[in-house]
Amino acid sequence: MNRRIGFVSLGCPKALVDSERILTRLRAEGYETVPTYEDADLVVVNTCGFIDEAVDESLEAIGEAMAANGKVLVTGCLGAQPDKIRARHPGVLGITGPHAYEQVMTAVHEHLAPPHDPFMDLVPPQGVRLTPRHYAYLKISEGCNNKCSFCIIPDLRGRLASRPIGEVLREAEGLVRAGVRELLVISQDTSAYGSDIKYLPDTWRGERYETRFLDLARGLGELGAWVRMHYVYPYPHVDKVLPLMAEGRVLPYLDIPFQHASPTVLKRMRRPAAAVDTLERIRRWREICPELTLRSTFIVGFPGETEAEFECLLDWLEEAQLDRVGCFRYSPVDGAAANDVAAPVPAAVTEVRWQRFMETAARISADRLAARVGGTEPVIVDETDAEQDIALARSRGDAPEIDGQVIVQGGGALRPGDIVAVEITAADDYDLEARLAG
Repeated sequence: MNRRIGFVSLGCPKALVDSERILTRLRAEGYETVPTYEDADLVVVNTCGFIDEAVDESLEAIGEAMAANGKVLVTGCLGAQPDKIRARHPGVLGITGPHAYEQVMTAVHEHLAPPHDPFMDLVPPQGVRLTPRHYAYLKISEGCNNKCSFCIIPDLRGRLASRPIGEVLREAEGLVRAGVRELLVISQDTSAYGSDIKYLPDTWRGERYETRFLDLARGLGELGAWVRMHYVYPYPHVDKVLPLMAEGRVLPYLDIPFQHASPTVLKRMRRPAAAVDTLERIRRWREICPELTLRSTFIVGFPGETEAEFECLLDWLEEAQLDRVGCFRYSPVDGAAANDVAAPVPAAVTEVRWQRFMETAARISADRLAARVGGTEPVIVDETDAEQDIALARSRGDAPEIDGQVIVQGGGALRPGDIVAVEITAADDYDLEARLAG
């Protein structure tokens, strides 16, 4: 008799990978996943607990599952605050914290024993994934050793725990063998990879690699897939990866969470590498790899942020000319030290600053995209529409779901995962339009 599981996955790509691992274990043991609460014998909700909006979304999702099904297990970042969950939903069957795969499976077994035949539902070699077949997130570590004042991730997900590089490279190799064309490397602090295990050496394909950022990029660059680096802090050793990008071994793309530019704000934020001259680093990176795309996120309205500090951020943004930029209005988080570092910025002031920041970022993005019109570059196809004869694709400078897209006219016959050359014909603030080259 089938055992049917409903699954809700919330939060960031790191939580998505946790969901994939849990789903892979469930499938390996013969559980069936179903798309509706009504068809499920049990529901698992993987939550996010980073900011207040994410907490509210997670609590609402738990409530929806309870109302529609009644048998609910909760895991993920919000699971690190079980009292908050039980205050709203006392009837949940069990609560576990982030990346608690074994505890989740134990709880599932307790409330819904596995089927007698574990081979009734075969698992593909790459496991069960929630992304399209042609790209996959590759999580290289858990947790974080940084003590940023606005963040409680170390409290939720623990200290840095890197996966040995051989294990990561073998997983990546299996994903590529299964048809993945793009690997998106994720963690809380990708450039700190391996520091917690003293850069443990390993052997892969007969060659020695150390568990460190540079060797990871070198190894992944051997697989023939697009390799995209996310959540990279600007430590000095990051410079060594730029030649690999210039050679085409790794995508010329860095996702670096700068968060602010004012030295005084960065000090209150307790940001790692806060003293680094980031503008000089960006200049050197672009000298080494002129095609480099830089994406980042920022916070406005951080406690104590003055108009002068905000103007410093805008001036920095104008000079840095980042390609892709996101911005958050500061949101107090329970337990975060930032709540007490200075007086809060009025919401109305924060909103005005956010609008000014986004207007500046949009103008810079539009100018940088316009400069690409007339050029030819490769794109990876995500979706196609045969009726309109278009394909929705991404350039090497576009990560899925968070960056822009390339609308390829005449691309209706392409398939998701195809990598083709296109000529850029038009641009707006965030997206490009193109036609097939040649």
